[in-house]
Amino acid sequence: MRLVASDLDGTIVRRDGTMSPRTLAALAACEDSGVDVVFVTGRPPRWMPPVAAATGHRGIAVCGNGALVYDLGAEQVVDIRALSAQAVLAATRALRAVLPDAVFALETMSGYRREPGFMPHHSAAREALAGTIEELLADDPVVLKVLCRDETSTADPMLALARAALVGIAEPVHSDGRSSLVEVAALGVSKASTLAMLAQERGIAPSDVVAFGDMPNDVPMLHWAGRGYAMADGHPEAIAAADDVAPPCAEDGVAQVLETLLAALGTQTG
Repeated sequence: MRLVASDLDGTIVRRDGTMSPRTLAALAACEDSGVDVVFVTGRPPRWMPPVAAATGHRGIAVCGNGALVYDLGAEQVVDIRALSAQAVLAATRALRAVLPDAVFALETMSGYRREPGFMPHHSAAREALAGTIEELLADDPVVLKVLCRDETSTADPMLALARAALVGIAEPVHSDGRSSLVEVAALGVSKASTLAMLAQERGIAPSDVVAFGDMPNDVPMLHWAGRGYAMADGHPEAIAAADDVAPPCAEDGVAQVLETLLAALGTQTG
């Protein structure tokens, strides 16, 4: 084990937005043992400072489901894998054809933008720039992902339709089966593709990577890693993709697995 890649929400971040002392200690123990820790999340970089503050982690994070690599310590973007304006337009057209009640928002490097009908669930985003998709693209922003919401449906059936509609156009996922939201990244971009790039840069093989996740947006990463763990209370797709199952986040599942793996690593090197 040379690299631990972990999703945040539902994996190491609990429903109340906190991380347990046990989880924080396990992550710190990995770094103390020379094992890299990379957070791999659907969150945009603007949501990462509280994570860095809570964990003390100052390394690299993969944000936006693979769209962006962010240096937590320097608070700087290292790499971007954005959607082109043409891809945004093609994706929204294709999704409207199969989800006629859908409304859209864009997560960009210059801030959150939305169609008038896409009412944000986070109060800080209520003052976001609003307009048609064409208007939101007029100044050529760097688009990390497209958010597609359909309040008449839920994420699983939406994702099934989006996967068929976006073949060869973009990469749809979701991170919460209880929501009515699908997230769309550039074609070929996923948590796995960006994590693989980082691992290769560090000379780390997939077989030396342990990954943790709980939702469909984690599936490519769980497949790619040498050892993928899904949370026991995670989405069925994540559980099916994983090599093993970790106890739920509320029971410090990631910490439990890491403690065992680190003990074995100590035995092998001791």
